[in-house]
Amino acid sequence: MSTKYIFLTGGVVSSVGKGVTAAAMGRLLKERGFEVAVQKLDPYINVDPGTMSPYQHGEVYVLDDGAETDLDLGHYERFIDTSLNRVCNVTTGQVYAEVIAKERRGDFLGGTIQVIPHITNEIKRRIGLVAKTTGAEIVLVEVGGTVGDIESLPFLEALRQMRSDVGRENSLYVHVTWLPHIGATNELKTKPTQHSVRELRSIGITPDMIVARSDQPVDDDLRAKIALFCDVERRAVVPMVTTNYLYEVPLMLEAAGIGDYLMERLGLQARRQPDWSAWERLVTEVRKPKPVVKVALVGKYVELHDAYMSVREALQHAGLGLGVEIEILWVHSAELEKGRGWESVRSADGIVVPGGFGSRGIEGKIQAAHYAREDQIPYLGLCLGMQLMVVEFCRVVLGDESANSTEFDRATPHPIIDLMPDQREIADMGGSMRLGLYPCYLQPGTHARRAYQKEMVVERHRHRFEFNNAYREVLQQAGMRYSGLSPDGRLVEIAEFADHPFMLGTQFHPEFLSRPNRPHPLFVAFLEAVRERAGLTIEQKHLVEVQVSAS
Repeated sequence: MSTKYIFLTGGVVSSVGKGVTAAAMGRLLKERGFEVAVQKLDPYINVDPGTMSPYQHGEVYVLDDGAETDLDLGHYERFIDTSLNRVCNVTTGQVYAEVIAKERRGDFLGGTIQVIPHITNEIKRRIGLVAKTTGAEIVLVEVGGTVGDIESLPFLEALRQMRSDVGRENSLYVHVTWLPHIGATNELKTKPTQHSVRELRSIGITPDMIVARSDQPVDDDLRAKIALFCDVERRAVVPMVTTNYLYEVPLMLEAAGIGDYLMERLGLQARRQPDWSAWERLVTEVRKPKPVVKVALVGKYVELHDAYMSVREALQHAGLGLGVEIEILWVHSAELEKGRGWESVRSADGIVVPGGFGSRGIEGKIQAAHYAREDQIPYLGLCLGMQLMVVEFCRVVLGDESANSTEFDRATPHPIIDLMPDQREIADMGGSMRLGLYPCYLQPGTHARRAYQKEMVVERHRHRFEFNNAYREVLQQAGMRYSGLSPDGRLVEIAEFADHPFMLGTQFHPEFLSRPNRPHPLFVAFLEAVRERAGLTIEQKHLVEVQVSAS
């Protein structure tokens, strides 16, 4: 079959849920037996988000092939349960860099380089690469930002041209828009949506479907009004009322008949009957009242929860698997250094220190690791969280507070964490770290081995610094064990303590491989220790389930 394309644009305001909508639609199509991939077109001029502050862009999501991408790709992978690749995130910076490089080589034979056709052709080429590299039969393409943004215009023009290139029968345009609610009159207003669609049509794109996001129910009369003024089939106006449960969105779209509409509009026949039983059980479990455990997430960017999107989701996935509700206590590590925020840490049943860069708040994270080790609090350190766990222990073992990572103190007499040898001559910051999938061999009799129940795993990495092997022996003799190593034994991938209920750090980022129906083993093992710390047992979990089902 010819590749089918679904293009998603946004209107009125940003952050209306295009990414989740694209991911959920992808799930609908996968349930019908099709190979699906999702691509994000980001209008910013950065080549990728790797060098951007999390305050600007949320977390940097890393793929198997090492691409540093937008956090929406995390939504895509979690919903469609498919590993994507670097062509699934395209930025203006990538497009212009490629076109300029071709011009410098003389590939355009002295022609004048213009937005149309050269930039738009490059965008279309990258859209076409998704199917070629992933084998996807249906490709969903999300354009970041909103209609009317100057920086988005080349992407929108490329999408307009795609209909002529691939044919009307192989393309579908979905516009995700916002219906504001006026409290004084208790009305939802469609005028912003009408203006947004008019702006889109002025570019040459007429939407085939409108997803109307709202905090209030959308009645049939309002749907009819949107359909009339925006020239869209009534059944293609999809109300999407805000839900507190992210994973409910595919079921909402299915209930609205969107899966069948997509089949009809794209001229497809479902290869199998959608089976939503597992997804429904997931949503049912999400909605259930469950005993609560508290996890302190000690980070640098906690004001913006999206900076730790995948960590938050991985905790929730594992919590669902164990029958507990996760209450995340967002603790700013810099505040701990000032003696503030400790009431949250001390009230927590477990502590997570996630990845990050830069010296701000480092000592606060080290203090959190010290508290977890001394007071036997379950601890999970991710990348930087593992490195600082090691630094803290080394300071105690050596009796020298100057022990540190050379990332934060180049002159430290005890560089417990040091720059990787293959990183020493690198000058460029972007895309130059140890990125992507690498194997890790797990040592018998360790927390890590018991969690994974296998000898070898592959995990996604994003780091420049590593454990300094000069300190391996002295720390091992003091009680640290290296439960995960690279195949050659040179790199410490997982460190833990044998005499602690659960204190484990990973050099990699396990959160990127957690899925709603398949929580990551390390997060499950961590929360098992957290649950025990909180005094919850397996028997208590089952009791709660019986009580809920009986009601």
